[in-house]
Amino acid sequence: MHNVITLLINLDRSKDRLLKTGSKLTELGIQWERLPAVDGWTKQTEIACHVDEKSFQQRHGKPSVPGEAGCYLSHIHAMQRFLNTSNEYALILEDDIVLGDDLPEVVSQVIAQANRWDLIKLSGMHSGTPLKVLRLDQTPYAIAVATTSYTGASCYLINKKAARIMVEALLPMRLPYDLAYERGWEFDLKIRMVTPAPCEHSFDMGTVIHQAGVIRANFHWSKRLRTYAWRIKNDLQRLTYGLSQYFKEFFNAG
Repeated sequence: MHNVITLLINLDRSKDRLLKTGSKLTELGIQWERLPAVDGWTKQTEIACHVDEKSFQQRHGKPSVPGEAGCYLSHIHAMQRFLNTSNEYALILEDDIVLGDDLPEVVSQVIAQANRWDLIKLSGMHSGTPLKVLRLDQTPYAIAVATTSYTGASCYLINKKAARIMVEALLPMRLPYDLAYERGWEFDLKIRMVTPAPCEHSFDMGTVIHQAGVIRANFHWSKRLRTYAWRIKNDLQRLTYGLSQYFKEFFNAG
């Protein structure tokens, strides 16, 4: 894949994930680089300054956990690594992704339409209720705009414009990464998705964000009123953004 750096985010202690996902990338003929993940549980003091805990709790309705901050900073580091290269695009992967065999072809075709996106998700959770704007040639896949939640950050393509903006705008952490980086309306960026997703988030490997035995409960509903209000506003912004992006694509195509 020309002009693409592929970065696989991986914790030092997750050697099994590195072997599994790295082997699949190699099998697909994709050159890749391991990006050492930030282990939030062992670097709690160092990462605390990057978290706006008050804003996080108001928006998310629960306290942050160190593993969450580590994941967040790992994606920021991946974008910083990308910006220090001559590549025009970065394929950023988490090590618990299940890669589809069509990934190289999808990436190539998506890059051929690079003027239509700044960041494009290649996996996600929930439906996203996509509005298709362009079908990829001779494939079942299409580029689409999400109008509802499409969480997850296991596999996405990003260009340098988006990376530059996000590296500055996303700190300090006020949301989990997968909720923060999708807010195209906040960054004035074209955020897209591929449907159906050519890759899938794996739940079989478990999670390294939460420690075993550590339970993080939501705040009582009476303390989550600001959270409910923020989520309603966020969902309306996402819907408005999605529809406006869809109609821009529609009229530009016409």
